[in-house]
Amino acid sequence: MTTPQGARARARMEVTAAIKDEARRQLAAEGAAKLSLRAVARELGMVSSALYRYFPSRDDLLTALIIDAYDSLGEAAEAAEAAHAAAADAAPAQRWVAVCEAVRGWALAHPQEYALIYGSPVPGYSAPDTTIPPAARVALVLIGIVREAFERRGLARTPVPAELAPEARRMAAELMPGLPSEVAVAMTAAWAQLFGLVGFELFGQFKGVVEDRERFFRHAAAQLAHGVGLVFP
Repeated sequence: MTTPQGARARARMEVTAAIKDEARRQLAAEGAAKLSLRAVARELGMVSSALYRYFPSRDDLLTALIIDAYDSLGEAAEAAEAAHAAAADAAPAQRWVAVCEAVRGWALAHPQEYALIYGSPVPGYSAPDTTIPPAARVALVLIGIVREAFERRGLARTPVPAELAPEARRMAAELMPGLPSEVAVAMTAAWAQLFGLVGFELFGQFKGVVEDRERFFRHAAAQLAHGVGLVFP
């Protein structure tokens, strides 16, 4: 038997989902900068005061959409890594490429959500700290692959210049404990390059430059794996 509290909770979840779905539709049509709670309420047949009970401000709604997008992307990366890790002959470099391809696949399937989290900043919006854990999910998957390879097989490491050494040590200590400082530098560069590759494809910068984008991306992801010290069998 459903309790009144359970029914209310389910109804709230359904309305929250409807608000987010309409907001995503508006993101696709108008962009994040033009997202409006009043417009969302109007499309859903709600009065604005009712919608504010779910999301007190536009920024609260944006934050919810951003967290959902990061979580969805993170789930795609984690699923790809888990699927390849289960294969007995999957080398860390191959798992790395699989995760990178999952990131690209998610972005191509969800271009507006990718633009929300990796596109131009939304004027007047500052993301709260609650977005940091979901934003880190892809990076943590890649770090996990590299850490496992380092502990089991070792990595091909490229020394960093002396003037970068203090920053490299800080990055390793704060962001990737247990990994060498030169690996932390390479990982950070690879992380930025991964999303740069995806963004260039998604936002049209490869038009007239790269035709076979799937094979190009796979090769580029393999180069990133080499850059962090992973070796293909």
